[in-house]
Amino acid sequence: MNEIKLKQIIEAALFSAGRPLNIRDLQNLFNEEMKPEVTAIELILNQLSDDCMGRPIELKQVSSGYRLQVRACFSPWISRLFEERPSRYSRALLETLAIIAYRQPVTRGEIEGIRGVAVSSSIIHTLLERNWIQAIGNKEVPGRPILFATTKQFLDYFNLRSLGDLPPLPELLNQFDEARLQNISEYEPTTTELQ
Repeated sequence: MNEIKLKQIIEAALFSAGRPLNIRDLQNLFNEEMKPEVTAIELILNQLSDDCMGRPIELKQVSSGYRLQVRACFSPWISRLFEERPSRYSRALLETLAIIAYRQPVTRGEIEGIRGVAVSSSIIHTLLERNWIQAIGNKEVPGRPILFATTKQFLDYFNLRSLGDLPPLPELLNQFDEARLQNISEYEPTTTELQ
């Protein structure tokens, strides 16, 4: 198979998949005797990324793989195509998610200690339902509280390859009010990679 045909197949797959595709997904498009090498696919992905320069779409690498997407600067116009309004999340939900992202693994009690208020069950339920967080075990203390961490879907949704791509914590802290600033600033972000 020539390189042009391979590039067209990979581009078509990325365009139509509706989810990020990793290298293995792209290899599995082909039968065994036609399966391209990892280096050939990586070369094609680099070429596709270059092809998108100056265009309204981009090839974006996220935690789960690669996807073609509209550049963020066009979202005010593109969002008008969709009747459904994007979900708006409460400040409490976003604060809880930020604490989980920067402190994971973390228990509900630790989140409450940082925020200074109780965490609503509906917030945890919403984050679990969106598949942005998951229970990864229990902390070895009395009561064995559940430990929460973010998921690959969290990284994909926020266009992140890894937790190391999160904005620096001081930048995030500017979004919190002064009453909570001292509690949160005691904690440093972790760069623990997801398994």
